[in-house]
Amino acid sequence: MPRTASSLAAVIDDAVRDVVARAAKSVASTIADLAAAEAKKQIATIGKGGVSRRGASRARRRLRAQEMTKWVADNRARRVPKFVIELTGGLDTKKKIVARYGANAVFEKGRPLPKAG
Repeated sequence: MPRTASSLAAVIDDAVRDVVARAAKSVASTIADLAAAEAKKQIATIGKGGVSRRGASRARRRLRAQEMTKWVADNRARRVPKFVIELTGGLDTKKKIVARYGANAVFEKGRPLPKAG
């Protein structure tokens, strides 16, 4: 008795449906186990002070702004501090300061200007 295309498709559908149902049950069980384990870890860390190790590293404290008292006009310098601008009489870029005082000139608050180079 020859099988028709529709009966063959029905057999394949039934077989696939069984495999997918078993796989879905296994996947759901694994996900539930992982979620329970993660929840236990989170509850344990909350009881130890409220912040997990990961949370502590992410929530780094920002350093408070400190008054700058020394500045060197080198290649790594980015911004010219206000006290250097005041000391130099308005030179506000690293390029201008290096042109007048030379590379690696050290400016310290409360000290005289370095010699112009």
